[in-house]
Amino acid sequence: MKKIIALLLVISSVLISGHVLAQLKDFEGKARSLNEYTDNQNKWTVVILWTHDCHACNVEAEQYVQFHEANKNKNIKMLGISMDGKNIDDAKAFIKRHDVTYPNLIGEFDEVALMYENLTGGNWIGTPTILIYDPKGKIQAAQPGAVPVEIIEEFITSKSSETKKSTE
Repeated sequence: MKKIIALLLVISSVLISGHVLAQLKDFEGKARSLNEYTDNQNKWTVVILWTHDCHACNVEAEQYVQFHEANKNKNIKMLGISMDGKNIDDAKAFIKRHDVTYPNLIGEFDEVALMYENLTGGNWIGTPTILIYDPKGKIQAAQPGAVPVEIIEEFITSKSSETKKSTE
């Protein structure tokens, strides 16, 4: 019974008034939330969930850094979320190794996976996973696996055109 109560306390601490919260921190140790980076930012936000030892994450890191650099002064921004939890040194080494220039947060693997499931209603599959938020902070896409940046750009362009047409 105590285990069930403990589990419910963990779940209730993750879900507060319909918003999904995970225990995320920046790499200076300050508590952060995903909403700080996605809600009403007036830019599309591409979120990448990754781990330092994920083969695909390591292979694809450069394309996402280049994508960030090409778009950071336009209408798209990037955010990485490391699922390395207490392995912060390994996560920092990944960021340094790949010269990652976009902001990154870090959280425990299980909490971030649960956050993903609550946000999307889908099952957690693995890293890397991409989430795309519109400028108002509403999730528009979730895709497990590496997604070529050209497809991300096409998706955002398509959704931006739909939004523009619906407001005219």
